[in-house]
Amino acid sequence: MKAPTPGTTDALPAAAGSSPLVARLLYGPTGIGTHSLRFAPALQPVPAPPAVPEPPHALHAPQPPEQPEPQAPSTPSSSSQRIEGLYCPPAVRDDRALADEVNARLVEWAEKEVGLYPETELRDALVGFDAGRSVVLCHPDAVGIDHLMAAARLLIGENAVDDYFCEAEYGGTADRRGAALAVAQSAIDPAHNIPRYEADWRAGLDSHPALRSMRSAMDYFEALATPAQAHRFRHDIANLYLGYNAEGDCISRERTPTVWEYLVQRQFNNFRPCLTLTDSVGGYELPAHLFADPRVQRAVTLSSNASTICNDLYSLRKEQASGRFHYSLPTVIAAEEDCSIEDAFQKAIEVHNDIVHLFEEQAAELSATNPLVARFVAGLANWMSGNHEWHAGNVGTRYATSP
Repeated sequence: MKAPTPGTTDALPAAAGSSPLVARLLYGPTGIGTHSLRFAPALQPVPAPPAVPEPPHALHAPQPPEQPEPQAPSTPSSSSQRIEGLYCPPAVRDDRALADEVNARLVEWAEKEVGLYPETELRDALVGFDAGRSVVLCHPDAVGIDHLMAAARLLIGENAVDDYFCEAEYGGTADRRGAALAVAQSAIDPAHNIPRYEADWRAGLDSHPALRSMRSAMDYFEALATPAQAHRFRHDIANLYLGYNAEGDCISRERTPTVWEYLVQRQFNNFRPCLTLTDSVGGYELPAHLFADPRVQRAVTLSSNASTICNDLYSLRKEQASGRFHYSLPTVIAAEEDCSIEDAFQKAIEVHNDIVHLFEEQAAELSATNPLVARFVAGLANWMSGNHEWHAGNVGTRYATSP
């Protein structure tokens, strides 16, 4: 069944005030996940679509009318260890039982439908990755478990492409990365050809577990998303693969980019495809003309970049221990500023925090323009907060809190 499409909405008007700072002052504090970010009357208000009630505040996405009230935010597990000074408000929902159910269904899909990780140790790695908890944390307004599963399958498929085509331990090589990723894109953006070559293409997809996974995950996603939402995801994945190629180029030559170049790379090689699923998983659609608005795009980019720099910080020790050439925001800062990795780590925390605050300013401005847009940026905020909690909860297994 396709996700319901809300009523027609007008284009975004200018928010009250002439800058994000003015908007922030008018609307009050803008902490993500708090009740303090509320609607202020805009100079040019836009009527709410009849099917979408105005949310009480911009950073807790409202449930669809037929859904029960969301669970109260749960206390993070005792194993959760946050990086000191890293700013990100708490996640809205952390449901271990629901996460375990998603994980169990993921294993069944991976083993029985796509043959992704048939070996026991790889199966254990899939469970240990805990994608179920990730999507439960990041999508507290999900319609139900089928929508969570759609997000989880795509997440696992994206990781499989990264593993098999970009990581040396799985056979990925920099000189073949671009060609492999072009084929991977065709798993979600089908090739259109004469029957003979289309049959060859389908056989090629069927021959590789990562390609089977992305094709299957996309099929499930398209069953609940609108065509526009599916097209949006394809575009985001193409940008992701562009970022993979940029990273591969630097790694193959063992070249550390400048900080500004790295941040450009990270704007493509980031978690954006996951964040822009927020309306699909929530069972509604942010229309294409609203999604394309530069202010919405800025909010998407800032939240995606902050979420990915969070990963840089939590994964630094693991990457250093690998002994291979790698780079991340702390390492490029250390190289450019000729400082210790400890000092660069603190500077990277400051960059992350500044990006989150910029997102909050943009969210404050957008939340006053249109309730459907407010609901979408709430989803971005929830994803960013859930992502941080997932990383903090994996300290000691996948991640660490200092260099």
